[in-house]
Amino acid sequence: MRSDTGLPNHIAFIMDGNGRWAKKRLLPRKLGHREGVVTIDRIADCVFDRGIKYLTLFAFSTENWKRPADEVSGLLSLLSNYLVKKIPKFVKNGIVLRIIGSARGLSDELKELIRDAYEKTKRGDKGNLTVCFDYGGRADIVEAVNKCVEEGKKVNEEEFAGYLQTADLPDPDIVVRTGGEHRISNFLLYQMAYSELYFSDTLWPDFSEKELDEILAAYARTDRRFGGIGKN
Repeated sequence: MRSDTGLPNHIAFIMDGNGRWAKKRLLPRKLGHREGVVTIDRIADCVFDRGIKYLTLFAFSTENWKRPADEVSGLLSLLSNYLVKKIPKFVKNGIVLRIIGSARGLSDELKELIRDAYEKTKRGDKGNLTVCFDYGGRADIVEAVNKCVEEGKKVNEEEFAGYLQTADLPDPDIVVRTGGEHRISNFLLYQMAYSELYFSDTLWPDFSEKELDEILAAYARTDRRFGGIGKN
């Protein structure tokens, strides 16, 4: 969807490059992830300040449990700290905060923080921030299929979308991957069928407001056809 201003309704990011950002500076990977959180704050403010209603971030995939235990522990700690520190800001600014994913490896305390974050922010009307943590697109689809089977339902495409973890969200208009890789890494596989894809060489901690605006300007020039005949 494109607004009257040419802006997307929903932008999603595959945030890649934290570890390489740290390595280039001879720093521990955990400091790269910490700097990545700073970028989340900065870019989220930019997105919502421009009037874009939905922002989705791929923070931790179902495959990321294979990473070293100390790195995984650090990422879990960063998520906990983020929730504790940022909820008051989101409430004040009217931003709904959702964390989606399987939550299979999360502690009871972290699960409670996630529930609390949504409960305290769910009445926000200025924007929606969704963080995908322990999320995988294939797992999301399989879980949705199993729900349909359990209910004995035969569904169409629109109804099936309601069984996904993103049921309350529109499909992303833009998916941006930073860090120079050109793949989607099991992210929102069903939802991004017609998303515009942008691949940036910039490592996530270095991603800037200027580059965001360049991507938004490119999107505004795009003739989105959704399988039909374009305007040009």
